[in-house]
Order: sequence, then structure tokens, then C-alpha cells
Amino acid sequence: MDIRIGVIGAGRRGWLAERAHRPDAGARVVACCDLQDPVLAECRVRYGDGVLTTQDYRVLLDQDLDAVFVTTPDYCHEEHAVAALATGRAVYLEKPMAISVAGCDRILAAAKASGAKLYLGHNMRHMPFILTMRERLRAGAIGEVKAIWCRHFVGHGGDYYFKDWHAERRHSNGLLLQKGCHDIDVIHWLSGAYSRRVHAMGDLLVYGAVQDRQVPGGPRPVIEDISTWPPAAQTLLNPVVDVEDISLMTMQLDNGVLASYQQCHFTPDYWRNYTIIGTAGRMENFGDVDAGTVIKIWNTRAIGYRDEPDEIIPVSVETGDHGGADARIVDEFLAFVRDEAPASTTPLDARQSVAAACAATESLRNGGRPVDVAPPPSP
Repeated sequence: MDIRIGVIGAGRRGWLAERAHRPDAGARVVACCDLQDPVLAECRVRYGDGVLTTQDYRVLLDQDLDAVFVTTPDYCHEEHAVAALATGRAVYLEKPMAISVAGCDRILAAAKASGAKLYLGHNMRHMPFILTMRERLRAGAIGEVKAIWCRHFVGHGGDYYFKDWHAERRHSNGLLLQKGCHDIDVIHWLSGAYSRRVHAMGDLLVYGAVQDRQVPGGPRPVIEDISTWPPAAQTLLNPVVDVEDISLMTMQLDNGVLASYQQCHFTPDYWRNYTIIGTAGRMENFGDVDAGTVIKIWNTRAIGYRDEPDEIIPVSVETGDHGGADARIVDEFLAFVRDEAPASTTPLDARQSVAAACAATESLRNGGRPVDVAPPPSP
């Protein structure tokens, strides 16, 4: 019998649920909720005329469902996840878990109270380059990990994150949370520990000066037009822009590992670079989800820069969004719901990535002072 799935927030990231729509083959999307009529019309095309469509998530939760995808904007995650968990259904919750630590803890409490399964959509744990790095680290390729540095070049920042709700603190908290929670979670995963203390700096250096802003009823912004350059040439930004477009965060982890995360939304390229240093070498990725991505490992000493590493590991990048990670994460969620299969991430992992990002955002908005990360609630 098919798992019956409902989707709250069926547009944009909500199309992820289409990968779970396998009528008579294990899973079926039977209900969709979104505030936009065109999205609901598209849902009827994708899932068939029999799919229930509604603008009220409570109507969706009244249906006969086994699982719910919560893929609404970040500031809605807490309300929608708590409501879905209260019904006892399994929930796929897109990252970040919530935009505050308190919100995360209310979601955890709701899952505990109902006993419902909660799965977090941290798809970077399914990206081939991250999986390859983790496998080599676990095999001792560079000895014991002591430092992790991540540089995040968000080349499409002005196309995406400054043209909608992401640009407003009240909706996203900040991009150090909204974008950074992915990489913070990966840093925690690769190092085997959570952040204990953080500090950060950041600013709005480019997009705050762009005066071309959207007006109600105006034209829809052009997304991902690579001919737009330099970044200050962007047009139709969100009416409110009060989040940082560059931020730098350092972390002291529970096991003593030191880490950093740097994010910039006005770079000419769009990718992530991880540098991991251990007691017996250094590992670094070149490329992330594109063909030609490789992992390089240096294990011998040299004087000066040496481009040629001791080991080069080609990464097999799969077709599909995020280097095949979206397909993998949906498969894992369905197995998690149907077969009691383990998940590659946990609600606590997701909570700790939000907690570290929130602490860092507090730090950067208060002069860069160190902030202790809020500990998880008692079991």
C-alpha cells in the first residue's frame, strides 16, 4: 500500500515531494497546500486531478495521511511542523529546523509528545563530495581532524536571497542561519562534535546600497541572470534588506576542533570549498556538485605551495538537483517512514546547527563578542 503524503508549501522547495510521488510503487502525494493559486494548479497537473489542493494547512492535516512534507518558508517551519507532528504523522522538515533556538525546541517537544517521526532535510549529508570526504576522514586519510575551514562563495546571492523574504531578519533571522546551517551541520558531522562557543563578524556591504527595489504589483524579479554584473547592478531587490551579505564565523567544538565558516553573497562564482587539517595531512575539495569535482589530499611536506597532491579522488557527481542529493534524501525519508531505516541526520543535529548559527548571528550584531551556544533541552 502506498504511503499517503501531504505537502505544506508545495511551491519552490516543495517540488522536492514530486520525487516521492510513486503511485502504486510505494508512495503517493494526495494533498497539497500553498497560498499561490498557480502553484496549486500545477500540483493538479503533476499529481492528478484527484489530489486535494488547499490554501489552509489545517484542511490538509485533516486528510488521511501517513507523512507530511513541510517545505514552507523558514519562518513558517515551527508552526507547520508542530501542527503536523501533533497529528502523529511522520514529518519531513526542510532545513533550517526553525529560525530560533526556542522554535527548534518547541518542535522537538512536539515530536516527543506525539511520538511522531521527525526527519530533517539537511541534503548536504547526501552530496557526493561530502560523502567522499567523510569516508576518507573515517579511513584516517589525514590523521585526527583538528581544524575545518569552509569558504562559501554564494555567487547567486543577489539573484535569490536579496529578492524575497530571505532579505529580512524577521523572516530569516539572517543568512548566516538560512544558508550557513547547511555547512555548520556538515562541519559538526565531519568533526564528530557540536559547536560550544562561537564568534562572528558580518556586514551589509553591497546590496544595502542598491536602490532599485520591488514595489507592490511590480514586475517579477529576474532570477539567476549571469549577465548581471557587478553585483551592485542588481535590480528589483526586496523592499526591505536588513541581513548581512558577508559574514565570518569561528567555532570552538566540544572535542576541541577549531572551525570557521565564511559566506559571501557577491562573489563571481557559486560553490563551497572545505579545507580539513588533521595530524597527518590536509584535505580539500575543488568543485562541489559539478562534473570534474575532485578531493585532494596532501600527506607529505614541501617548501612553498605544491599544487600536485599526494592523492586525487575524483567525485562521481550524479544527475539531478544538488549533485543527486535531493533524490537520495527523498529515498531515505521514505525508507525512514516505511521501513524504520535510520536517518543520516537527527533532529538534535539540526537543532545544534541552528543554535550555533543563532549564536553567531547574535555575536556579529553585538560587536563580535564570543557567545556560548545554547545547550540542547534535557532528554
